[in-house]
Amino acid sequence: MALAAVVILSIYFLVFPGVDLAVSEAFHQAGDGFPLSQNPILRTLRKSSSWVLAGLLIVTVGALACRRWSVGRGGVGPVGVGLGRRCAFLLVGLVTGPGLVVNTVLKNGWGRARPVQTDLFGGEASFSGVWQVSDACRDNCSFVSGEASSATWMVCAVLLLVPARWRTPAVAVAAVYAVALSLNRVAFGGHYLSDVLLSWAITALVLAGLYRIMAAAPVPGRRPLPVLKRRRPVVVVA
Repeated sequence: MALAAVVILSIYFLVFPGVDLAVSEAFHQAGDGFPLSQNPILRTLRKSSSWVLAGLLIVTVGALACRRWSVGRGGVGPVGVGLGRRCAFLLVGLVTGPGLVVNTVLKNGWGRARPVQTDLFGGEASFSGVWQVSDACRDNCSFVSGEASSATWMVCAVLLLVPARWRTPAVAVAAVYAVALSLNRVAFGGHYLSDVLLSWAITALVLAGLYRIMAAAPVPGRRPLPVLKRRRPVVVVA
């Protein structure tokens, strides 16, 4: 599903690049730029992402450490089943998805200028579409959104760390927060709509692949050893 989303969104924005411009234009005012970028509530919302991400990271590391300590002391129980693998997956997923794929490879390699940097919205750079390599931006560019990628990881972390009884409302709140945090960047002129939507899909694809490899797929070392039946001793009568 994540791969299909990446393909469909890529084709859509390649065929209709004007959608990005129309959405950004809705938040832009001639002479004032993107006025919502000065809204104190929205600015606080953006700053909150660093604290929320740090909190989830601390919980993940702490849960992993507690699980390792419990296993080392011989403790087992239904609450801790698979917790170590889930926490390890979240840490690797954060480094691989938002860290490596999005912020290192895509944002620094494709060179797409942010809306506020383009000549259409008061800047000097030229507009470029999705997956179009450009020299309009050198680093930390618009394609794709790093904060939208981190927001996707946050939803995944809540899904895997929150107990089952509170999982549904917690994931719903996390999803609303992630959407608000991501679209906030469009309102600020920091990203196009395609940057946000493709960031969600690409990060989901990376996380889904890692989860299949690290947590869901069976590994010979995790399989219980077969129980060998004892053979009855053979009595030889001389």
